[in-house]
Amino acid sequence: MTKKLLMASSIICATVLFTGCATIISGDNQNINLQSKKEQTVSIDGKDYTSPAIVSLERVNKDAVLKVKDCNKQVLLKKEVNPVFFVNILSGGAFGSTTDYASDSMWQYDQTNVNVDCE
Repeated sequence: MTKKLLMASSIICATVLFTGCATIISGDNQNINLQSKKEQTVSIDGKDYTSPAIVSLERVNKDAVLKVKDCNKQVLLKKEVNPVFFVNILSGGAFGSTTDYASDSMWQYDQTNVNVDCE
């Protein structure tokens, strides 16, 4: 009886520890490194930034468009599933996966380094 109780407690504790894994490990924001040889003004979904810089973008369930102000350069930052999200599924954490989905932490952008020089 105590072995079953101990086993059940261990499983419950492990599930709780992995709840919302992407939310805990990756957070609500993702850093994007804007690289340029000279200072450039860029806009990402309507918000302006000056490069070179590392900017923090909120993880959301949609693609983002980066536009360089001084030229016609645009870069599509495609959303993709954050690999950490699958840790919940593999560990049996249905509640954790739901948390990551609801908080948009299951998403990340496909690029972390973007060259914004006009060419």
